[in-house]
Amino acid sequence: MIRPIVFFSLLATSTLATTAIAGPDGAMIYADQCASCHAETRLGGTGPALIPESLGRLRGEGLEAIIAGGRVATQMPAFKATLNAAEINAVAAYIATPLAEAPSWSVADIASTRSLDADYIAATAPVFSADPMNITLVVETGDHHVSVLDGDTFEVLDRFETPFAVHGGPKYSPDGRYVFIMSRDGWVQKYDIWSLQQVGRVRAGLNSRNIAMSNDGKWLAVANYLPRTLTVLSTEDLSVARTIDIAGDDGTPSRVSAVYQAPQRSSFVLALKDVPEIWEVATSADGTAFHAGFVPVAAAQSASEEEGLFARRRIKISAPLDDFFFTPDYSNLIGTNREGDKGVVVNLDQGREIAELPLPGMPHLGSGITWTSQGRKVMATPHLQEGVLSVIDLETFKLVKTIQMEGPGFFLRSHENSAYVWADVFFGPNKGKMHIIDKESLEIIRTLDPAPGSTVAHTEFTKDGRHALVSIWEDDGAVIVYDSASLEEVKRLPMRKPSGKYNVWNKISFSDGTSH
Repeated sequence: MIRPIVFFSLLATSTLATTAIAGPDGAMIYADQCASCHAETRLGGTGPALIPESLGRLRGEGLEAIIAGGRVATQMPAFKATLNAAEINAVAAYIATPLAEAPSWSVADIASTRSLDADYIAATAPVFSADPMNITLVVETGDHHVSVLDGDTFEVLDRFETPFAVHGGPKYSPDGRYVFIMSRDGWVQKYDIWSLQQVGRVRAGLNSRNIAMSNDGKWLAVANYLPRTLTVLSTEDLSVARTIDIAGDDGTPSRVSAVYQAPQRSSFVLALKDVPEIWEVATSADGTAFHAGFVPVAAAQSASEEEGLFARRRIKISAPLDDFFFTPDYSNLIGTNREGDKGVVVNLDQGREIAELPLPGMPHLGSGITWTSQGRKVMATPHLQEGVLSVIDLETFKLVKTIQMEGPGFFLRSHENSAYVWADVFFGPNKGKMHIIDKESLEIIRTLDPAPGSTVAHTEFTKDGRHALVSIWEDDGAVIVYDSASLEEVKRLPMRKPSGKYNVWNKISFSDGTSH
């Protein structure tokens, strides 16, 4: 009788030792502590999705710090008193692990998340005295809020909570009254600027890249990585108008890197991550006539691939392109991919590649802007891996100049009433610098250094271009207001990690010098 007892004791001791060696079970901790807010599936509930695709740069110590310390001004509590360091490490590792199977997200799933605020009242006129066309929204990623800024007095008119991890620029309705904001985990928020109230929310995807507004203001397109779809919402009530599965002509599924509005074409243009195609989707029943592949322009009317609202047109290209810049008339786009060292010019009317550009160092074409220099229209793009700014002639698609910067940049901005282009140095030891470039000479005429050691980035102008707003991109940061002519600082507005700033008029008018 003794031997079985001894054997059991040895087995129990061995099991305990194995458990001790294995360490805490992150999945069990998640189910016990996290699932009530973030769902058993990790796809999100009252809290955001906790999957690698939605966590962005939150990895390792950053993710562990959030679990331990929580997030200020959110419902995310601190777990440092509940979990020890090993347990926090285990649940962080579990959250960072990809899901075993790619989840689906159906129309019914989307519809089940749609909520319209019962206390929302549509004002008949703005409830403030400020110019509604000179409102600037400041996205504060430090605590997931947006500040509504009067562009004349720089008074904060409202500050409202957004979904977790806003990604991509907010999009305004054509009249500038409503704004739509999207989070990385697919939530879309509608806010009424006149009423200073949220209208509602819906979850259009599980991992989303950006949104685009149709030129008539009726439809909002959501580009998704997960699932691999384009979701089209009605801007009126956030209901689903259409979901479009994304796959190449050979059946290969693809993520949508981005969706863009092409206003002159009454269409959305899609950048696809995984297949060598560009898609154009009609936003009106009588919009552009689409055709598959290269067709002479004169014959385009008789070569439709699909017809009607949300008709799709495929444009075959030599390799996938996941970052676009459009010429002002939206007849041509310049595209690149994250691995490439060149830009490709695609004519959308003809549906084919017409030129190549040398653009090494990962150009960030989504931040590209245009202006007139020495009588010619040029565009410029920063590069994420090289400290240069490439300037391109939009008539010849030739490289005009390479401007040397003090490090790789991320954003560019200008205004038709400004003589200068503002280019940040987002990466590296000089991340606090902001280059001011003369539009005519294409020379850096001054370098601002308003917050040494901090990240200084993303310029936006007021409606008239008299003032430039620049972010100190830190949790205890600020928006710096500059006189755009004298380049002198006017004031600083304390903000929680202010990232993007978006002026209503500049965005809805497609102001020269604004990325679209």
